Amino acid sequence: MLKAGDKAPDFCLPNQDEAQVCLRDVKGKWVVLYFYPKDNTPGCTTEACDFTAAMPQFDELDAVILGVSPDSPKKHRNFIEKKSLKITLLSDESTEVAQSYGVWQLKKMCGREYMGIVRTTFLIDPDGNIAKVWEKVKVKGHVDEVKQALADLRS
Repeated sequence: MLKAGDKAPDFCLPNQDEAQVCLRDVKGKWVVLYFYPKDNTPGCTTEACDFTAAMPQFDELDAVILGVSPDSPKKHRNFIEKKSLKITLLSDESTEVAQSYGVWQLKKMCGREYMGIVRTTFLIDPDGNIAKVWEKVKVKGHVDEVKQALADLRS
């Protein structure tokens, strides 16, 4: 798992419209890069809706919000339309980016073990370094924590 102070691994992934989005494209801005397991599931929906609702405040803080999951661009598009999301969702179907950030891990549920994304958020500074990491995120109140940390780091 990457930690604060590490250089954020560069990536290029397709968004919900199948346009390539690269980390280098947003250099000079703060980036909220959040990894989540799956579109249209309760926790992931709440998190995406919370980030969408907070977008104006993140815009004021000169931050870009990028959500990443292994879902396809088409699934992202459906998720965005169904929930009226305003954030950018990136498709990491190969899980290569999730692996480079250390969030593709062994998970356990109902006695079953499987590989999956552990809900994690990275705050990346304008120089491309990781400023803060939230591991094993609990969705309730998370967006406010990220917003507060960003405001503190900027002041």
